[in-house]
Amino acid sequence: MIYKAAFFLCLIAIEYLATTSLHIEIVETLWDKFNHFFAFATLMVLLTLAYGHLTQLQRVALLLAFGIQIELVQAFLPSRYFSLLDVVADTIGIAVGIVIIWLFKRFSCSSRFFS
Repeated sequence: MIYKAAFFLCLIAIEYLATTSLHIEIVETLWDKFNHFFAFATLMVLLTLAYGHLTQLQRVALLLAFGIQIELVQAFLPSRYFSLLDVVADTIGIAVGIVIIWLFKRFSCSSRFFS
């Protein structure tokens, strides 16, 4: 249950940060593509922890759809724009999340967290 809550809290926070017109200095000082990369790697790990019964392809498809949804919303916001490079950064983050999960399973004494 805790992983589901963490996943949805991150999802809501990312949606808010991606669509707000407020200028949040800590977010803006980091390179935008790194923000996308880090956010989606985190989402992939949390999604796997929360919904391990989904196939990896389903988890990837859900997160890619979320990333594209963010960009589509940003296309209609006055201070934002659609960026295909952001979707690429999201995809790389998802791939790194998969690697993190694989490494944890491979080198962990217990793989009970990632079923």
